[in-house]
Amino acid sequence: MKIAVCVKQVPDSWAEKKMIDGKLDRDGVDAVLNDLDEYAIEEALAIAEPLNEAAGAPIHTVTLISMGPDRASEALRKGLSMGADDAILITDPALAGSDALATSKVLAATISAGGFDLVFCGTESTDARMSVIPAMLAERLGWAQLTFAGAVRVDETGQEIEIDRSTEFGVEKMKAKFPAVVGVIEKINEPRYPSFKGIMAAKKKVIDNKSLADLGLSGADVGKSAAWSVVESATARAAREKGVKIEDGGEAGNTLVDYLLEKRLV
Repeated sequence: MKIAVCVKQVPDSWAEKKMIDGKLDRDGVDAVLNDLDEYAIEEALAIAEPLNEAAGAPIHTVTLISMGPDRASEALRKGLSMGADDAILITDPALAGSDALATSKVLAATISAGGFDLVFCGTESTDARMSVIPAMLAERLGWAQLTFAGAVRVDETGQEIEIDRSTEFGVEKMKAKFPAVVGVIEKINEPRYPSFKGIMAAKKKVIDNKSLADLGLSGADVGKSAAWSVVESATARAAREKGVKIEDGGEAGNTLVDYLLEKRLV
């Protein structure tokens, strides 16, 4: 079984973010592996590792796939240090400014060329918060779509997958034949911390760099000029206001109650 995990390098959640020419400034902040993608990596490994142990050979593989600049290889190395076997990085100057539609097109082309049986994705990326890539991938590939998975089970034959899908109304059980795209939520598992051995091993693992031409795609299909959605303007969040300080001169209790009532907190 060949499993792919789509991952993304994003600005650190604690970094001060800003927009430049309708695009998120990624060069001026620290970049990390999208933490929601770590759950997808962990779930893929949790499926592949027992199967390899039972087979007595590493015949079930986990490949990370990412689209981004050269520095995105840092995020891939983090995933490789967790235990993934190898990685693919699609990087091309024409990709700058691509929206979700273009991103899904590039990822789908990579997945099709790789002959994968199963694709895992995190629920969303922490920089865009759109949660649409898993569904777009399934549509482009013509595969089954199993999203918001809180638990994943693969049958003994390795041909069918079942999930517990978390919804606002409860939990649904869904099944599908391979190939399939699975989107997982953060409650599905606890991602492992890379060990020192894993970090050292990751340095030797292969990251296959591909361009648009390698995938048979044109620069006209991606980038800001081809985007269906663009950011026309953005306003920085207002500075946080100072809190209210109450001096207790005997009426502090009444003042506090008045404040709570004003803010409709009681």
